Amino acid sequence: MKAIYLLSAVALSLSFSIKADEGQWQPHQMPELQQQLTEKGISISGKQLADLSQYPMNAIVGLGYCSASFVSPQGLVVTNHHCAYNAIQNNSSKDNNLISSGFLAKTQADELPAGPQERLYITESVTDVTAEVIGDLADDISGEARYQAIEANRKALIKSCEADPNYRCSVVSFHHGLEFFQIKQLMLQDVRLVYAPSQAIGNFGGSIDNFEYPRHTGDYTFLRAYVNKEGKPAPYSVDNVPYQSKNYLKVNASGVRQGDGILLAGYPGSTSRYRLANEIEFAAKWQYPALVKTYQQIISTIERLSEQDPDLEVKYAATVKSYDNRMKKLQGLLDGFKVTDIHSIKANNEQALLDWINADSSRNQYKESINSLQSVIAAQHAFTQQTYYFETAKRSDLLKAAILLYRLAQESQKPDAERDMGYQQRDLAMIKSRLARMERSFAAKMDLAIWSEQLAEYLAQPDAVRVPELDAALNLKAGMSQAEISAKLVKLYPSSELTSTVGREQWIGKAPADFVASDDPFIRIAVAIADKNKALEKQEKELRGQLLAVRPAYMQAIIAYNKTLGKPVYPDANRTLRITYGSVDGYPAKDGVYKTPFTSVKGLIAKHTGVEPFNAPQSLMDAYQAGQTKGYFYQDLAADTKPSWPCRLFDCPKPKVRAFNSVPVNFLTSADTTGGNSGSAVMNGKGELVGLNFDSTYESITKDWYFNPEITRAIHVDIRYVLWLMQYVDGADNLLAEMDIVK
Repeated sequence: MKAIYLLSAVALSLSFSIKADEGQWQPHQMPELQQQLTEKGISISGKQLADLSQYPMNAIVGLGYCSASFVSPQGLVVTNHHCAYNAIQNNSSKDNNLISSGFLAKTQADELPAGPQERLYITESVTDVTAEVIGDLADDISGEARYQAIEANRKALIKSCEADPNYRCSVVSFHHGLEFFQIKQLMLQDVRLVYAPSQAIGNFGGSIDNFEYPRHTGDYTFLRAYVNKEGKPAPYSVDNVPYQSKNYLKVNASGVRQGDGILLAGYPGSTSRYRLANEIEFAAKWQYPALVKTYQQIISTIERLSEQDPDLEVKYAATVKSYDNRMKKLQGLLDGFKVTDIHSIKANNEQALLDWINADSSRNQYKESINSLQSVIAAQHAFTQQTYYFETAKRSDLLKAAILLYRLAQESQKPDAERDMGYQQRDLAMIKSRLARMERSFAAKMDLAIWSEQLAEYLAQPDAVRVPELDAALNLKAGMSQAEISAKLVKLYPSSELTSTVGREQWIGKAPADFVASDDPFIRIAVAIADKNKALEKQEKELRGQLLAVRPAYMQAIIAYNKTLGKPVYPDANRTLRITYGSVDGYPAKDGVYKTPFTSVKGLIAKHTGVEPFNAPQSLMDAYQAGQTKGYFYQDLAADTKPSWPCRLFDCPKPKVRAFNSVPVNFLTSADTTGGNSGSAVMNGKGELVGLNFDSTYESITKDWYFNPEITRAIHVDIRYVLWLMQYVDGADNLLAEMDIVK
């Protein structure tokens, strides 16, 4: 039975690795997909797409959590409005709320620092380093020993790669530990806010429309990368100059039509296409419901306090938007699991792969190392349940800062190469930026409310889940109400140095003994639970190491099976640069309802109520109603395509948009995307920018686990809407002149 469950997501790969438009492909795989690209009408060759030094891939950049692309030779970058939310919030106050009003720098001198944590990453090379990472590891070592050995090899490779401090390198696992690639990225440290539409455009529809379609959201923002006068990456300085990007995307003002092929490139976050059937069961029955409950509690608390204090609303705007997005996605996954029995689909496909393995004794090698995977996964699930509420009980930004600083002090006692990743010399700049960022995103009142609420949830759990060290440090007792907890905690904040940036930064470089001797209440708590944190981390490393020993064999089985069918396999998303392709297309949402691929400004105005989040700016409505649409008005007067009979079901032409007469706002494609793809460039077959990815339809949310080609659709901002707003609504002529706009 173990072997059956081992082979979970195989069918997803087997059934759809090439069918339809599934696949988040590594750039070097694109030449293998030349036939599919040609069939889509994409004229750029797979070979060119595989070359990161050529157009268009060397114009694609990452933000570390979203995707973006260069659109001018002067380092101008376009991404989503929600991806730039931190940058907008960083420059906002209750008296100058740029989230609400929007922002446009008419000159480069007017551009604003995006924030101390913001970076742009340009991937220059991807190198297979599997042999260097795992080539000489013994089979019989413990999970923790395997994990530590792999980490040591990764750190050595990273150190060598980062000989030039302008680069940020990583060694990333692909196919769940079967392969490792070294990613070398140029890191630009001075990022500035250039142009963001108002909230009424950039977040039109708000959380109500999130993951819904039809959609009318102008989810775009422009940033700019700066370097020093020598052209080298450098921290923010008034003397810095715009980065000269080697290539930048041309912008096609004619956009796309239904049926056009598209390319999409970016940094997708995480998918679970190759997970086990029982992993989806755990997610659906325990993990996702627990997370939804936690996120909803935090969102409700932030919204309740923000209603009473505009300053809190601004400080926590990015936080609540992030939690809201995560919560709705998880709820969509739970709803999707009810509609489609993905667990059964996976289990049946696992059996199909097992039958293939059993059909030939030479394939027994695929079973030898993976029969224990089921038990390791069970142990991992138990660990997650055991530790979840302890983690929520630490949900105070001030406590997390204290834990980070004390751990940094402990790790700093070791030689740099022996420190855990995240606490090495290379990480100090980002740690300082993270602590400085709190200046604009932390308030003791909000921190107290969230923390006390999560501690009350923690205290409601069985004794076996509780952590005595934490209970003792906070003098917690079973049955305490949130009000009682809050009354205890409120006394801690006034006596802590960590409430200010200066107070936090002064602890960088201090010895562990200084922390032990401190009277700061948050540091004392961090010291009290440090050993427990380390013990749990050691247990987690053991489990991760065990998975790195057994899951790769499972992936070998998948790849071997697909090789017999002549089909390549793409890795699960892991925040590295990927390419997907697809077509502009609508989808059957439910019985009798077909959603067409384009929405319009005309539809946006019809949706306008004047009440947030459906409060379109008057300037937008005035410009459209005055007929100021030249250059961006899209007409498609074609009648619905009628099939030539006889035709088979999947060969029959799909209906085209009838009589579309407006400026397009959003459009759908069949591209394979997930979180992290926000801001990804949507390009036509020539590699010209035609849109920005920003969301998925509600029916598509389960694609992280299972790709259904009939209904899976990504939602994009149409570049014609962006250009129209820039020209006729916001007056961003200076940026239009800077870009290479073609038709």
